[in-house]
Amino acid sequence: MGDRFALLLPNGPDYIELMYACSMLGVIAVPLNTRLSTKEIDRVLEDARPRGIVRHSSLAVPGVQLSWQQVIDEEPLPIRNDPAPKVFYDPEAVLGLIYTSGTTGQPKGVMVTHGNILADVHNFNYWMRYTEGGIYLHAAPIFHIADFPGMFAAPAFGASQITIPKFSAQTFCETVEREHVTHTVLVPTMINLLTQFPDARKYDLSSLQVLAYGGSPMAPELVHRTRDLLPKVKLIQVYGLSETGFLTGLQDQEHTEDKLISCGRPCPGVDLLVTDISGKQADAGQAGELIARGANVMRGYWNNPEETAEAFRNGFFHTGDIGHQDAGGYFYILDRLKDMIVTGGENVYSGEVEAVIYDHPAVREVAVFGVPDPQWGELVMACVVLKPGTALTADDLVAFCRRSLASYKLPRRVEFSEADLPKSSTGKMLKRTLRERFWTQQQRAVS
Repeated sequence: MGDRFALLLPNGPDYIELMYACSMLGVIAVPLNTRLSTKEIDRVLEDARPRGIVRHSSLAVPGVQLSWQQVIDEEPLPIRNDPAPKVFYDPEAVLGLIYTSGTTGQPKGVMVTHGNILADVHNFNYWMRYTEGGIYLHAAPIFHIADFPGMFAAPAFGASQITIPKFSAQTFCETVEREHVTHTVLVPTMINLLTQFPDARKYDLSSLQVLAYGGSPMAPELVHRTRDLLPKVKLIQVYGLSETGFLTGLQDQEHTEDKLISCGRPCPGVDLLVTDISGKQADAGQAGELIARGANVMRGYWNNPEETAEAFRNGFFHTGDIGHQDAGGYFYILDRLKDMIVTGGENVYSGEVEAVIYDHPAVREVAVFGVPDPQWGELVMACVVLKPGTALTADDLVAFCRRSLASYKLPRRVEFSEADLPKSSTGKMLKRTLRERFWTQQQRAVS
């Protein structure tokens, strides 16, 4: 009880069974992002210190030595017929560590408790409205907070679960048609691929009742394309963080033109406020930081009391997101305090990418930020100033970064500047100034 156990697996029934086993035994699960590099996985394992790991042979081999390791597709897990132990449940006990990179690139383990998951189960059903006999499809990665609670929500309300190892529009359509899927959660990148799939209308997708989406900016134009492809499906937008689970939702009937860039209203039992720079609650329409409290908010960061204290002030979790609330109670996310880039539903912290680029001997200064992209929501862009007398190409810089970063964190656009990058009077990089020319014609709605 209290031991950590890591999972490095694609979506599959084994994943769900192992998660259930951990929760029933009081073991803390450590679901690992399958897109991380070996170096990044090792940093997580060094922090979590799990006793063992179950992994798939197609994924990176950790460099950290653990007491026990099993490659699940080469040697099946042993089947035992021992009587099931008494089921463990303590709402304050940690069920899982969901790792998210810090602004310095150091991993932070979000301590998700049994009570957090129970709250998320209720929130999941509040927005998704499961019915007995429903079929939930895990199309997004289970290790991602957008899909993680679905493992527990589906059986709680009588729904079966189907998994696909990796998303593609064709696999999604084939699975929905074959298994009569009724509910699923996707990130906008997946929805974009689905709506652009030329054969999508050849499949019978009529069983699909509810499609929830979140984790990335979603343009109103993409919402319209989704409506055109799936006219009878209820669309639910959800907003949340690894640290909080779901905070808000925008119901299907609320997807009106004036609300499409809103992330909706708070879940029942969630207190969500916008505060100004002094910490006072902001007026309607006034931008400020979103802060939250509720049964779904994490216990803290694993082995990181300093970051935990910084995140929790006056009883509220500080999200690091800038937004405002309108007079009708709807929230709008405007920007990320921590310069986080959301690309394809994955969070990329600019400071982590900058730290890697600064390691290149030719780089004098760099600023990393997100620029709009119709497929991925945002792309990682790097503006670079080289040291005098040096030379570097964009391809060479990306190849340099590839040694230390997951593929989704790599700069997709690189711009070299002969002039110094803009800074404030205190020397802080003015990324907003750099972003302006890319976002001038678009609203940046982050969900």
